[in-house]
Parts: sequence; C-alpha cells; structure tokens
Amino acid sequence: MPDIMEDEIRERLEEAFAPTRLEIVNDSAHHAGHAGDDGSGESHFTIHIVAARFAEMSRLARQRAVIAALGDIVGERVHAVAIKASAPAQ
Repeated sequence: MPDIMEDEIRERLEEAFAPTRLEIVNDSAHHAGHAGDDGSGESHFTIHIVAARFAEMSRLARQRAVIAALGDIVGERVHAVAIKASAPAQ
C-alpha cells in the first residue's frame, strides 16, 4: 500500500524548509480503534525535522511553522501529528 499522505507531508516540508534531516513515521497502527482512527491507515504521524530555518525560532514557533507548511493536512486529513523540530546545531 503506498504511503500517499507520507509522501505529501514530505513534499510540503521539503519545499518549505529544505531540511537536512526529515523522518516521517506513520503511527496510525498504534491508534487503531481509538479516536481519530478513520481506518485509512494514515491518521497519525510523527515528524522529526532538522532545518537551518529553525535556528532563531522558539519551540512553539517551530511547531507553528511546520503546521502552517502542512496546510489542510493537520486536523482535516490527518487526525494527529507529533512534531520534533530542531536546528542543525541542536
């Protein structure tokens, strides 16, 4: 089964941040039968992203920037996204 949502998340984040590291983990199987599980197998993700752009940003600003870059994905097409965003020197 193709990871359509993972590919779209990757594309949007690469375009917005040109990250030096980007790992997207599909956690949906761990949430099967729980709130937000729509049965698609693409409802919960964890994102680890490292980008120079985050160097001068607070943790909250980084979270907001990633959510903004994801646009309609978070809350509309994906139930939950855990974000671990840092700058290269961290």
